[in-house]
Amino acid sequence: MTVEPRPFRLPLLPTLIVAAAVAAMIALGIWQLHRAQWKEALIARYAHAATQPPIAFPTAPFAGDPPLYRYATGNCLEVVARRAIAGESRSGEPGYSHIVSCRTGAEGPGMAVDIGWSKNPNAAIGWKGGLVSGIIAPDRVARMRLVADGAAPGLQPSAKPSLDSIPNNHRSYAVQWFLFAAVALTVYVIALRRRPTAMPPKP
Repeated sequence: MTVEPRPFRLPLLPTLIVAAAVAAMIALGIWQLHRAQWKEALIARYAHAATQPPIAFPTAPFAGDPPLYRYATGNCLEVVARRAIAGESRSGEPGYSHIVSCRTGAEGPGMAVDIGWSKNPNAAIGWKGGLVSGIIAPDRVARMRLVADGAAPGLQPSAKPSLDSIPNNHRSYAVQWFLFAAVALTVYVIALRRRPTAMPPKP
């Protein structure tokens, strides 16, 4: 009685599923590499902006990218709102940054100003407005805000905007996706090799 070897055939459906998954992982890795290049160019642009001469804080509507990390000066004619967000002091102590929304004229989006830091999110703010200078930082509500050099009475200066706070982990994410693809392919090849290759004996 002999055992005839079974002709090797790739299982169609599992192979298609694994191939699609591996292709998707590789595509995600390539996409992360493109994101890394975009983020690196963005950080380089911000670093260059930090070295440019001061500007007036933009108070007219505009459609372009905000001049982030540029030193600017604005005039807060009137404080119309305030909010507190998680922030750090100039020394790195955690707490709350106090941001006021200012009226800058009859038209325009106005100006958001980070006027200082405190441990208390409800700290009393006596600042009524005026000329203020600092660095333009991104803001989730107002798109950008001016982080003041100094602080309002009763507050401490907030931490200055830093390019180090911009995450750029895209290259490590790309490596992870490529590793996932390699592992998935390796596991599938091992599973194929362990499949029975012999046909049952004929009676």
